[in-house]
Amino acid sequence: MEARENCGVVAAYSLSGSNVIPMVIDCLRALQHRGQEAWGIAVPKMVPYKRYGLVSKAAPSFSKIVERYASRAAIGHVRYSTVGKSNLRNAQPLKVRDLCIAHNGTISNFDELASMTGLCSFTPQSMSDTLVAATRLVDLLGKSNDMPSALDILRREIVGSFAFTFVTNDGRVYAARDPKGFRPLVLGYHEESSTYIVASESCALDAVGAELLRDVEPGELVTMDDSGLSSEIFAVERPHAHCAFEYTYFAHPSSVMEGISIYSARKSIGRVLARKYQLDADIVIPVPDSARPAALGYAEEMGIPFEEGLMKDRYSRKGPIRSFIEPYQHDRMEIVRRIIPIRSVIEGRDVIVIDDSIVRGTSSISIVNSLRSAGARSIKMLVCYPPIRFPCYAGIDFPSQEELIAYRVSSEKECSDEGELGMLVAKAIGVEFVGYNDMESLASAIGLPKEELCFTCHTGNYENLKIKPLFRSRQQLKGGE
Repeated sequence: MEARENCGVVAAYSLSGSNVIPMVIDCLRALQHRGQEAWGIAVPKMVPYKRYGLVSKAAPSFSKIVERYASRAAIGHVRYSTVGKSNLRNAQPLKVRDLCIAHNGTISNFDELASMTGLCSFTPQSMSDTLVAATRLVDLLGKSNDMPSALDILRREIVGSFAFTFVTNDGRVYAARDPKGFRPLVLGYHEESSTYIVASESCALDAVGAELLRDVEPGELVTMDDSGLSSEIFAVERPHAHCAFEYTYFAHPSSVMEGISIYSARKSIGRVLARKYQLDADIVIPVPDSARPAALGYAEEMGIPFEEGLMKDRYSRKGPIRSFIEPYQHDRMEIVRRIIPIRSVIEGRDVIVIDDSIVRGTSSISIVNSLRSAGARSIKMLVCYPPIRFPCYAGIDFPSQEELIAYRVSSEKECSDEGELGMLVAKAIGVEFVGYNDMESLASAIGLPKEELCFTCHTGNYENLKIKPLFRSRQQLKGGE
């Protein structure tokens, strides 16, 4: 797998007045898989604290951070950028007047929104889509001072997705999810400190011993202050458009989304692939780490031994990091090179490799080459996600069509047939066979109706975003990188 965005957001409010900063930091560490570029926290009446890199790298400073930013109300963010240059200025949370904001998602019409806010000099080098959205929201709040109404206006103006957390100077905390529900958001409660927590995934709640109460509903605004927790639906849109990519790759396997266990869904995806592709092989191996449950499901269904034929070098600088969400191609390839084949498992064997997706193809080629060098007799690859041919403008970082391998090989050959596409991709990455999952099978394995899932990156149907966005190059979106 080798794709990038999806950030992670957290919001916490303690009714007992406990300092929530340690809890927010632990939640962010649990959400590190969603963003590894930068992280930050924000509390009322202070400039947000932001750092490059992993949360854990700041461990020596945690005690000082906890003391300096002590607050009963806070938000946090781990960043994986889709729009805006990769610099600390664009790291989040961001502060606009008396509002701090953290955002998971992508706003593709940021230039149009910028002109509405008077930020006509907007460039990805100097600001992000989140800053533009925050500026517009503050303008709207200045007119009505009513958060639900302001969000309802903002969501009509936005083309894209959002899961927002906010903290105000007066100590109020908000969380809001777009009406389509593109990005996940959950609500929990930590009983010992009487703290409500909103986070991108339930694994963050588990990390601090909080109870998962429910998902934040699409179009819901949650408010936390000294009177407790309240919620209001600011917009309703049907059907929803939950990101199918979350279930195959992005979410942590321990998380629960829309009442569905991510681990169980991934294992079910493997079983579905086994019913679709009954291949002969000596062993089944996953591309670590997100494809492991699917590979196990496939192996069990087919009665083929499951083996760990590829291992991440977790002792290298980049070993534990996910390649898909690294900002630069050379960093992604450095991570892939740290995936090491186990020769005693691979040598002389016919291998089925299960991967969560194939996006650009560069990582797949590197992994295939390493399996060949370890002596694999033949390699077949099965992919949990359907072919990705179109840019995502709802929070996942494959923004330019020309970098997508399924688009490149199919456009060159004018191919539309799934089997033919698989053969072309197989040739491009150097394997004997590539088999993709399909939307119906994937939705069935996840346990949600196909109509409730977003497959825009596969179909090119942008109806969930209301309009088809203008396709941009990575260079345009990333500010000349």
